Amino acid sequence: MSDDKGEQLVGIVLVSHSAQVAASVAELAQGLAGGGTAVPVAPAGGTEGGELGTSAELIAAAAASVDRGAGVAVLTDLGSAVLTVKALLAEGDELPADTHLVDAPFVEGAVAAVVTASTGADLAAVEAAAAEAYSYRKV
Repeated sequence: MSDDKGEQLVGIVLVSHSAQVAASVAELAQGLAGGGTAVPVAPAGGTEGGELGTSAELIAAAAASVDRGAGVAVLTDLGSAVLTVKALLAEGDELPADTHLVDAPFVEGAVAAVVTASTGADLAAVEAAAAEAYSYRKV
């Protein structure tokens, strides 16, 4: 699957227990990416019924929607989001090929992942940039 220009980009899925948090972090990350290539980003927050929680179905749909052939980086917020993504990865056929769970802080990692992906970087570089966000010091 490719975008309009035929360019393969890493897709980003943001999994939160809250649909609003996932959508807001996606909006923030895309906004801070500036004028680079528009990266496919999909929030997967909450449950199908709009409650707090995680949904394997929403995560799988989000991953499919951002798959452009260069891999999919999945960032999560808390415990059961991580477990749900790990379960999907273990099943082996629910997520696009080259879908990776990225060990990174949710907000800072999402921004780093989207900014890096917007440069056309590969999945390994996107993962590394997101993970590096753990070292961002605020004080």
